[in-house]
Amino acid sequence: MNYRHGFHAGNFADVLKHVVLARILLHLAAKDKPYRLIDTHAGAGRYDLGSDEALRTHEWRDGVARLAQSPLAPAVEELLAPWREAVAAAREAHGSSAYPGSPWICRHAMRAEDRLIAAELHDNTFRKLSEALGRDRRCKALEIDGWTALRANVPPKERRGLVLIDPPFEERDEFATMAQAVIEAHRKWASGIYALWYPLKDRDGAEAMLDALLEAGIGRLLRLEIEVDRPEAAGGLGATGMLLINPPWRLAEEAQILLPALAERLAQGPRPRYRCEPIRPDG
Repeated sequence: MNYRHGFHAGNFADVLKHVVLARILLHLAAKDKPYRLIDTHAGAGRYDLGSDEALRTHEWRDGVARLAQSPLAPAVEELLAPWREAVAAAREAHGSSAYPGSPWICRHAMRAEDRLIAAELHDNTFRKLSEALGRDRRCKALEIDGWTALRANVPPKERRGLVLIDPPFEERDEFATMAQAVIEAHRKWASGIYALWYPLKDRDGAEAMLDALLEAGIGRLLRLEIEVDRPEAAGGLGATGMLLINPPWRLAEEAQILLPALAERLAQGPRPRYRCEPIRPDG
């Protein structure tokens, strides 16, 4: 599939990715030592849900807009708070239809000593990314292929941090490419957190990616998935997931609270599902 950020900004897959990202950033900030963030396929950094692209699909209506309707249970809202704060800050700065992409959420959460590298290959999107990050000296936008950016920037000098990987899945072998890139990066920086986002249309590809990581000896994995039971007649994406390497130690516990609530609120059919599966948690 071709997953271009602008058409899908704020949809249920974005919500899962960004809520989990915000939780990881919170955990990273729990220690005083600085961290490095590497966003390999950064996109535009910030989106307008009133743009032609967003209005062509209206996917945000079944994503971020659903969560704006009414609060969820207090325990869920406590975990959603970092993401909600980032969305609110983006809208305060850029208008009520703004939605922050992952680089914007990273920049919002970062402290003075933390650093972000955001890679984006497409010219027009890179210009938007540069504008979204502004002159913030903590952030560096690179007009470069994401896999090249990953190879060139691990291990970071801080020796702690996160690699976020969410390619557009334009190529048929994207799962294999992602697995190989992560295996090579992990050999150089085994202690880093890696967050791999994927659409769940090609389940065989997702399973093959997981198998490749396991065969490479990578442990401490956490698989998070939600399926919104989107009717086939509606087309498009109905399920999404994230595979985390070296997740913060309480993230699985938090996901057990978050995922059922998100699956229920974001459901488009009667049988939403979720998965929270630690894999080799002591690996």
